[in-house]
Amino acid sequence: MWSDEFKGPAGSSPDPTKWTLEEGGGIWGGGEELQDYTARPSNVSLDGKGDLVITARKENYGGFPYTSARVETQGKFSFTYGRIEARMKLPEGQGIYPIFWLLGSNINEVRWPTSGEIDVMESRGQYPSTFMGHIHGPEPGNPELDANWGLGETVKSSSSLTNWHVYGVEWRANAVTFLFDGKPYTPTYTPAMLGAGQTWTLNHPFFLLFNLVVGGEFAGPPNEQTPFPAQMLVNWVRVYS
Repeated sequence: MWSDEFKGPAGSSPDPTKWTLEEGGGIWGGGEELQDYTARPSNVSLDGKGDLVITARKENYGGFPYTSARVETQGKFSFTYGRIEARMKLPEGQGIYPIFWLLGSNINEVRWPTSGEIDVMESRGQYPSTFMGHIHGPEPGNPELDANWGLGETVKSSSSLTNWHVYGVEWRANAVTFLFDGKPYTPTYTPAMLGAGQTWTLNHPFFLLFNLVVGGEFAGPPNEQTPFPAQMLVNWVRVYS
């Protein structure tokens, strides 16, 4: 249905017809993330070998102590249902949080978590063999407070995530199954698994995102042993109908 193989000269930006490079800091992760997202080649570029490289750096920029990048297809490509996969190498280190995810295309109209969220892969760098897949939606009551339900699984791989692996999800109407190197590692999540009053908000168009977070509530802050620059490599991303 759609793909990017990240072919292009070293130092060039990802295809602007497919990707938007988000810029700014302090607006994600409850305000506790420590990076300023930039569109600079030093933070996001192709390596000339067929990879997208997102680099987190320890540097003062825009009033923040770190820089990184977030790329997304919002406004350029969205879809409803399919098999979504990306071949990736992840960084390690305390306070480093790479994520490959899908967000509801109606996010600007209904806000999160009513938009829905599918985290194809998220990992904390302090656990370089462990990753997760999650889905999120709104809790009953007051969605303005960002109360959300989540279903997912945490997996420890026999191989470090600093090696190449393929992370994916099978997304169908009322059904989500997560994949690692082509094999399911979760049950198939369905609306029947939700609690009383919880709403399944995953049956509408979503767009793709990759970003490398520094700090935040989920990963915590880096420490003196965290290696910088930290790099997240994406060899390809593909969406199948």
